[in-house]
Amino acid sequence: MAKKYHGVIPPIITPVDENENVDEKGFRALLRYCADRGIHGMFVGGTNGETMALTREQRDRAIKITLDEIGKDIPVMAGVMDSSTRRVIENIKRLEQMGGKCAVVTPIFYARHNSQEETVRHFEAIVKETSIDLAVYNIPPFTGQKLTAATIIAIAQLDHVVVIKDSAGDFTEFHKIIREYERNLEISVLQGITLQGTGSFLVGADGYVPSIAPLFPELFVAHYEAGVNFYKTNDREVFKKLMILDALVAETAEVLGMSKNAFAANKFAISILGFTDKRVIRPVDTINTGEEKKIREKVAAINEKIRAAGLIP
Repeated sequence: MAKKYHGVIPPIITPVDENENVDEKGFRALLRYCADRGIHGMFVGGTNGETMALTREQRDRAIKITLDEIGKDIPVMAGVMDSSTRRVIENIKRLEQMGGKCAVVTPIFYARHNSQEETVRHFEAIVKETSIDLAVYNIPPFTGQKLTAATIIAIAQLDHVVVIKDSAGDFTEFHKIIREYERNLEISVLQGITLQGTGSFLVGADGYVPSIAPLFPELFVAHYEAGVNFYKTNDREVFKKLMILDALVAETAEVLGMSKNAFAANKFAISILGFTDKRVIRPVDTINTGEEKKIREKVAAINEKIRAAGLIP
């Protein structure tokens, strides 16, 4: 039986209009497109969603739209990360009022970190103030603190903590977490680094959080399913399929490096679907026409390879 939070859970972009308000029509269309094509869950208000560049009102609006559009179909994880425990708790209270069921929490940021224990205390205070599901999110490039496996495991012992999303890129530490929760039906462990997805599935990860999955939903779902299938069966033919899919997933990751800023590259690539604008939130570097041309060509080439592989229904 699959855990509640599993599979492909993209950190969805936040499309905005010229005033940097959430583009509701385009956002709803993109969310529905993902849910209708087998995506297993959605992470709104994450790093890839430019959440800290949004106003609090617009972040809440993005979360509410996501809950309204697909919350009855697939699990929605909502970012409530902030710069102090009190601010995170306030964000969670607003999420609860919107009907949210899962809050994603990082260590605090901007302030300098002195110890791992401060983040344990952060979660200890938070769990006393809510009864919804909590996800601990390890993303050191944006928080300034790399949580150790031991710290994450300590946090996961607290009430309501049911998801671990690890974007630290340290596979040795990630594997320690997997070994702890591989057979625990209550705790989901998600890989936050797309290129470590295959390796993570092979040791028992419950899913991953690839930012460009909305552009190639069937590919990422097939990749996850092949990884889980091989983990369960050790079948050589399944492994061959997994390796082909892994190569295609790795090629999609190249798109993010085809502009000065990965947010801009990702937003433009997803805008090719026709639902949303490529606009990023100021002052992030925008994508130029030469980069757009290269990304369009790359996306077309990947789609052709996907069709030629014949592995996706």
